Amino acid sequence: MSTAILTGPPVPGSSLEGDLRSLGFDVRIASGTEDTAALIAAVPGAERVAVVDPRFVGHVHSLRLGLTDPRFPAAAVPGALTAQPEARTALTRALSAAGSHTPSSTADDGDTLSAVRAVVLPDVLADALDGEGTAVHRPELGSLVATVPGDPQARNEARQAVTAVDDEDVRLRSAVKARDGFFTTFCISPYSRYMARWCARRGLTPNQVTTASLLTALIAAGAAATGTRGGYIAAGVLLIFSFVLDCTDGQLARYSLQYSTMGAWLDATFDRAKEYAYYAGLALGAARGGDDVWALALGAMVLQSCRHVVDFSFNEANHDAVSNTSPTAALSDKLDSVGWTVWVRRMIVLPIGERWAMIAVLTAVTTPRIVFYALLIGCAFAASYTTAGRVLRSLTRKAQRTDRAAQALADLTDSGPLAEAVAGGFSKRAPSLPAFAPFVIALAGGAAVVATAAFTDYGSPWPAVAAVAYVITSGIAVARPLKGALDWLVPPVFRAAEYCTVLALAAHAGVNGALPAAFGLVAAVAYHHYDTVYRIRGGTGAPPNWLVRVIGGHEGRTLAVAVLAVLVTNAHFTIALTVLAVAVALVVLVESIRFWVSSGAPAVHDEGEPA
Repeated sequence: MSTAILTGPPVPGSSLEGDLRSLGFDVRIASGTEDTAALIAAVPGAERVAVVDPRFVGHVHSLRLGLTDPRFPAAAVPGALTAQPEARTALTRALSAAGSHTPSSTADDGDTLSAVRAVVLPDVLADALDGEGTAVHRPELGSLVATVPGDPQARNEARQAVTAVDDEDVRLRSAVKARDGFFTTFCISPYSRYMARWCARRGLTPNQVTTASLLTALIAAGAAATGTRGGYIAAGVLLIFSFVLDCTDGQLARYSLQYSTMGAWLDATFDRAKEYAYYAGLALGAARGGDDVWALALGAMVLQSCRHVVDFSFNEANHDAVSNTSPTAALSDKLDSVGWTVWVRRMIVLPIGERWAMIAVLTAVTTPRIVFYALLIGCAFAASYTTAGRVLRSLTRKAQRTDRAAQALADLTDSGPLAEAVAGGFSKRAPSLPAFAPFVIALAGGAAVVATAAFTDYGSPWPAVAAVAYVITSGIAVARPLKGALDWLVPPVFRAAEYCTVLALAAHAGVNGALPAAFGLVAAVAYHHYDTVYRIRGGTGAPPNWLVRVIGGHEGRTLAVAVLAVLVTNAHFTIALTVLAVAVALVVLVESIRFWVSSGAPAVHDEGEPA
């Protein structure tokens, strides 16, 4: 429950009390600044409290944006201020200061009463909070109205302005993500936002819709696994419907301001779970028809996961960098000013809407093999395009990365105890290395282990030797803070090296079950890497170091798989990969679920890239 305190008696004919109650507030009325402070003190410390001027005139959605958004400790619109528990102490101090400078409302002097009426206490408090260092979020209202009129004429004009704008229409339009792909923007969002409103009016939460989207995608994967044309058609239709629900959950969060850290994590991780489960369903369906496409399915998963790591690493490395400009970025902004180039550039990176639409249509009318060929070609082009642009930006900008960015990149590397030991032994020499050394060393070590695994026979000792070298190069690459121009490429290089080594060794095993087992292992490890990303984005930091140590780090797992390929037979290699996949999945899932269920992280909603 939340409490709203009106700083004076309601204005006759005003609907303000009803509007506040419709937003879930228990409304109380104060007789002045001192009474306001007393009423706030009586509100339990764990509750949100709002201070609202009784003369407020505006749209209900203005109040909703200013008073109910869970992401901000303090927020305000003209005439209304809210404070969550973490900002209550600052609000109390501001009220005390305001009380010592505000004329008493019980004074008899006419000029004093006029001065009291002129004071908009919520605005005074918001300025005081800002002044003492408590950031107050002020949402963009656009055409929405929020004001405290000073006289009857101004009040009448404000009411007319409220009537002239349909706040429900504004609310619906603002529920759609500000930046999205062409397919999502023009084919899904015009309809899914009405589904979001339908869900909101029935009390459904974004997390429930996210779960429904996951279940629908899993049913689609099951339909694809039948290997029949009818199953493929049903799978394509269900996949599109799952995507509609996927759009709806975010729009519901924006429509009803139901943001949460866990919701953002569920939305992101479920997207990957849906897509990769669907890949597995296609591979199972193809196997029923006598076509083995598990290598293609695993390759598509590896490519898509590495694409995302490139996105995450680049954004984390540069979002708070100093002097973060470049001619390439200026050219990109210029292209975005030309209407048609915006949509072309968003489509060619094959965001989730375009990608899922392509998968659904090709599933219905072609074969799983063609679906994966199209995916690999499209995602490879998209990855090359985006990575090349980001490399050019990095080489041409003069940015100084912060310690926070360097720490985020270090967390994203997922370095285990072996790499840490090498890094510790090499740390004194690391500062003398050239600027691009971490990336070059990581790339050389990763390329060597992948090439050795790909071009030697199963059981050869050379992949294990290359994996030992990879452990050493991985440690050297992270021996100093990752603040170089191309150091953001180190985490995606490590991801590609680990995933592709597992893929190559499983393919060379040449036995039934090896590639599906490798698919499961990479999926479990990829979940851990996505979980790391969203913990960092949520401001909670990376997973605990013990977790990374228990599952070995990227270099430890790569070495373990390479050594297993030398020590065990082909058939036993499948069993070993399965056991490793189950062990990693259990550890990371249990710890991840424990963390997100009990997390006290602040609510977030990340528009992000159209991944």
